[in-house]
Amino acid sequence: MVDGVLIDVSYLVASVLFILGIRGLTHPRTAVRGNLLGATGMLVAIVATLLNEQIFGTGLEAYGVLLAGLVLGATIGATLALKIQLTAMPEMVALLNAFGGGASALVAGAVLVGTSNPSAQTTVAVVGSGIIGSVTFWGSLVAFDKLRGLFLPDAPVVFPGQQVLNAILALAALGFGVWVVNDPATTTAYVGVVAIASLLGILLTIPIGGADMPVAIALLNSYSGLAAASTGFVLNNNVLIITGSLVGASGIILTRIMCKAMNRSLVNVLVGAIATNESTTADADDVYVGRVKRTAAEEVAMLFDGARRVVIVPGYGLAVSQAQHQVRDLATLLESRKIDVEYAIHPVAGRMPGHMNVLMAEADVDYDKLKSMDEINPSFEQTDVSLVIGANDIVNPMARTDPSSPIAGMPILNVDRSRTVVVIKRSLSPGFAGIPNPLFAADNTLMLFGDGKQAVLDLIAAVKETT
Repeated sequence: MVDGVLIDVSYLVASVLFILGIRGLTHPRTAVRGNLLGATGMLVAIVATLLNEQIFGTGLEAYGVLLAGLVLGATIGATLALKIQLTAMPEMVALLNAFGGGASALVAGAVLVGTSNPSAQTTVAVVGSGIIGSVTFWGSLVAFDKLRGLFLPDAPVVFPGQQVLNAILALAALGFGVWVVNDPATTTAYVGVVAIASLLGILLTIPIGGADMPVAIALLNSYSGLAAASTGFVLNNNVLIITGSLVGASGIILTRIMCKAMNRSLVNVLVGAIATNESTTADADDVYVGRVKRTAAEEVAMLFDGARRVVIVPGYGLAVSQAQHQVRDLATLLESRKIDVEYAIHPVAGRMPGHMNVLMAEADVDYDKLKSMDEINPSFEQTDVSLVIGANDIVNPMARTDPSSPIAGMPILNVDRSRTVVVIKRSLSPGFAGIPNPLFAADNTLMLFGDGKQAVLDLIAAVKETT
């Protein structure tokens, strides 16, 4: 076993590595290093905790069950990490958030039951872990279900008086929490906290539609960190307090950034009141019939032949078809013909923030060519061809023109202001917001229908055939 001073030093080292890891994750060039630093910090924290005799005593009996749990958890985690597709990563994150919140609530409950005379700090922290952890667990499971399309509809689930009921449940959970603090020996009180908070977690998440689910995932990630920090106070574990606080704070910051990118109110997100307005948007037939112009790879190749500037807009469809390498090859081919090529990256393109950055980095696209929405938007009017691959809501001009739209006010990529827009999609199916996209029927838009990867391969072949 290791003495307390060395344990504290190890926790300090782990905390510093966590901070450096998060700092590294703020830029694509340093993201891999940041991830390794964070993982190393977690390894140091786990090893130090396992060697802490204040937790496990001086015997080896407790390590049998612990090691079995580590092996089982590592096996499950490694299997999921190897098999999960990047397009399903939000579902994975939702499950991880759920496990974190559930673990916090269970550990806090175990400490409450196993402590004969807990201090006021402990009982208050137990209540915090129970409420936040339970909300996180069930809210994350609802988010996973909606993303996976298992039982709940992707559309918002709302009913009259929903917000009032949420407020009543929150007050009831706090009331049971006061009972826990005043009478910690009564386990019924903590069960009540967990049960009410679990129902609250479900009701806070079901009103969130698919278009806003990335925001919900970020917020739930923050909740899982706050639950862990609260559990750190329960266990008097400094590294858990620091780690949980970092995750909670970074999650809130990310949620705020995403709210700005999607024109959502952070307050509404916190109380589960986003994406609940009914839309009076026109029917898809009214938008598309008689207006959509199909094109072929050969025609698009001729457009490229006369272009000097091309902007590629990657979207969820590109991720599904795994076309990132083919897109890079197309860009390289165009650049060999003295065409300036850049990539327009919307903050919430795909299923999570940074989704498109990861895909393009996987294909070894130069980071300097990945332009943020604020950087690229002013230049669309000077763009000869914008090639949209599988994107929908993030290029939908309805966000600017229809106040009743679910995406009203959401900042978008202004591809409709390009001289010509070519959209690669399998069909005219809507995006996560469930609304038609007038861009597809615009006068300067051509639709190249088909699988993203195959369509790009056809474009490469057609461009090579042009002189």
